Amino acid sequence: MSLNADKWSDLRARVMSAAVLLVIGAGAIWLGGIWFHLLVAVIGGGMMWELTRLMGGGPKVAVPVGALAAAALMAAPYLPGEVKVPALLAVALAGGSQIQKDRFIYVSYAALLMLACFGLEVLRDLRGIYWVVWLVTVVMAADVAGYFAGRLLGGPKFWPKVSPKKTWSGTTAGWIAAGFVGLAFGGWPLVVLSVLTSFASQLGDVAESAIKRRAGIKDSSNLIPGHGGLLDRFDAMMAAALFVLLLGAVLGLPAL
Repeated sequence: MSLNADKWSDLRARVMSAAVLLVIGAGAIWLGGIWFHLLVAVIGGGMMWELTRLMGGGPKVAVPVGALAAAALMAAPYLPGEVKVPALLAVALAGGSQIQKDRFIYVSYAALLMLACFGLEVLRDLRGIYWVVWLVTVVMAADVAGYFAGRLLGGPKFWPKVSPKKTWSGTTAGWIAAGFVGLAFGGWPLVVLSVLTSFASQLGDVAESAIKRRAGIKDSSNLIPGHGGLLDRFDAMMAAALFVLLLGAVLGLPAL
């Protein structure tokens, strides 16, 4: 088991960027309210900007779509209930109207992104800080465990045609790490939910990889050193948030 330099070449940049993001995120999560909404709006707007760019929208399209997405996410928590979701979906449709190729894929993915961001806002506003910290910890634990296990152990690829670097060893390590997070936060009842949430986060990563592969690019942007773009960093978080939002709406969430 050799640790060649190429395999770990991005580790320092990843760690430093992650530390900065963690400090900013922790502050916004702790403060909640408008500060958390602002963080989600900035991230969501940035992701929509990246998505529009990589799917063929030039700056004259991507910048307004990103700004519109940020504005909608900032406003959504304060809008009347019946207006929230339509306002978010309208952004996806507006962006899609300017995309010539793969419009259905764009609108579908953009709509899920907007709903996932809103799901994070709902989770913090209605469930409180503990649930958001749990979600972030599950996704981070799965990501870190998958990163190191995948590079140390290697082995068969999870989905080689879509995400060549993702291995079954890393995927499984992510599930195990998420299970331990669930055990720490809420005991055995939360273990299953944590593992399922980590799997949802991994599928989110694969979905974004598929879109990038279709577009013929490696990273969604270069905004975050060592990670690529906002989509590269937060795709898993968005998928996990969407999963928890839908599960909570259908079955409810266990007490923490």
